Amino acid sequence: MSQAETLPLATPSLTAVLFGLSGCLVDFGARARQLGGSDPEHAETTPGALDSLLSLQRRKIPCAWIDELPPALAKPLSAALPEWIKPSQHSATNNPWPAPNACWQALMGLNVDRLDGCVLVSGEPRLLQAGLNAGLWTIGLASCGSLCGLAPSEWQALTQKEREQLRGKATVQLFGLGVHSVIDHLGELDTCLADISLRRLKGEKP
Repeated sequence: MSQAETLPLATPSLTAVLFGLSGCLVDFGARARQLGGSDPEHAETTPGALDSLLSLQRRKIPCAWIDELPPALAKPLSAALPEWIKPSQHSATNNPWPAPNACWQALMGLNVDRLDGCVLVSGEPRLLQAGLNAGLWTIGLASCGSLCGLAPSEWQALTQKEREQLRGKATVQLFGLGVHSVIDHLGELDTCLADISLRRLKGEKP
């Protein structure tokens, strides 16, 4: 039996997964704040977002999304997400990112009893820094966050070489922050979470 086949049984379960809203679950390119959220394209889920959430729900891993956007903007952005994923609104004027408070607040809302095994996924450097400051495992998104900052149609219009250059630059910036893993988009999340579980099994800490 291969390692991949035994991995789910061998590794410790994750405690909780937090997601950024804009530039992670929805709003490819994190443009809603800049443009006022008027474009319906902003509310479209990003590649792999719904499948990732369903995978975590099947494994009974609690999830929440975090954003500093005002409720009037965040509510329509999150309309396409499953109702069971908990929102965690955090005022940008009260301990703003990269302070860790927003992450801890979201975890308290999920009633988790420990930081061990908690993961934050985002394409926003300031939120990722907040996750690092909070003591979480962090996964950065290279193509669909604010570092590339392109709408889906703009991203698809690029040549493969242009996408690779932008993705590579964003990846370097994210690892420069100190994040634990970088993926292109949420379609790669399951594999990345399995890798973090294996790293935890080997004794690695965030």
